Amino acid sequence: MRITSRKAVLGGLATLGAGALVLSGCASAPEDDGGSSGGGEAASDFLPCLVSDSGGFDDNSFNELSFNGIMEAGEDLGVEPITVESNSESDYAPNIDNLLGQGCGLIITVGFALSAATIEAAEANPDVDFAIIDDAADADFDGQTDQPNIKPILFNTAPAGFLAGYAAASYSETGVVATWGGQPFPTVTVFEDGFAQGVQYYNEETGEDVQVLGYDLANPESGTFTGGFEANDQARAVAQGFIDQNADVLLPVGGPIYQSAIPAIEESGRDIALIGVDADLYETDPAAQPYLLTSILKQIQQATFDVVDNAGSGDEFDTTPYIGTLENDGVGVAPFHDLEADVDPELGTTLEDLRQQIIDGDIEVTSYLD
Repeated sequence: MRITSRKAVLGGLATLGAGALVLSGCASAPEDDGGSSGGGEAASDFLPCLVSDSGGFDDNSFNELSFNGIMEAGEDLGVEPITVESNSESDYAPNIDNLLGQGCGLIITVGFALSAATIEAAEANPDVDFAIIDDAADADFDGQTDQPNIKPILFNTAPAGFLAGYAAASYSETGVVATWGGQPFPTVTVFEDGFAQGVQYYNEETGEDVQVLGYDLANPESGTFTGGFEANDQARAVAQGFIDQNADVLLPVGGPIYQSAIPAIEESGRDIALIGVDADLYETDPAAQPYLLTSILKQIQQATFDVVDNAGSGDEFDTTPYIGTLENDGVGVAPFHDLEADVDPELGTTLEDLRQQIIDGDIEVTSYLD
């Protein structure tokens, strides 16, 4: 494991909004208090802390965005957060214990893989506040967070995935697109579910027959997964397999696994587009820039900042789940960047119209969260 304590804050992202979620007791996006608590008395004894999952803080994805958010909030509050990077699943519980021993008042864990360790620590330490990104902390699936001192930070990316799926179908020249994940967690398959629905809607509206490889709306359990969230030979082999089946738009879902798709695209010699997840990969990874059609975004950096900043204001910690939605711009789709000239000139307007129709309820995008 690697423990770091830094003051540097990395840059933010420009995004377009999209997303929706149903969960009892959901909160709207936390509001920034304008920095009024920065360096003040309420923040003087407040120590926010962060534990990554095994992807690490340089994943160009949700770990890195979470890190950026807590560091930005620490600067605003005049405190220095402690961040701990996990190298494997065996680090999760020890890393949380390490932070508890350092007197952290708020511990944020990044990713659904840390759910069990977070719930256990929260139960054993009821006077410490916890937040978890990308998980409801609901191990018994009763619709309620398992411990009263945990705040879930959630994002329903199905509607944003829908918009990306529609864009992929419009962009594809071969009529074949593909998506796959790291592991079959709901917070992974929700991207794919929305993506497949967007392709399906495109086909219905245009009379085309664009195929989706790697995910079946009627049988999600049969989807393709790399078995983990590392950029490795297995992740590259999966990408290559879809390229060999004539896919020309690829959506890998799972942190760094997209990195393994890039050399497969380069060696194919074909025009193949990539869709990123979580962050706008165009802004975070120059190696991905030539291939990016768009990215499906979660405003993790802003949500992390707001949760930490509000917790440090001295008010009672609000554990109502944060939900990223279309309406509050908690999730979204990135611009087309370098491929702007290659897409249908009307596509941007069409996507904005579809986004509004989803918000208004005229188009229904379903996911496991409904």
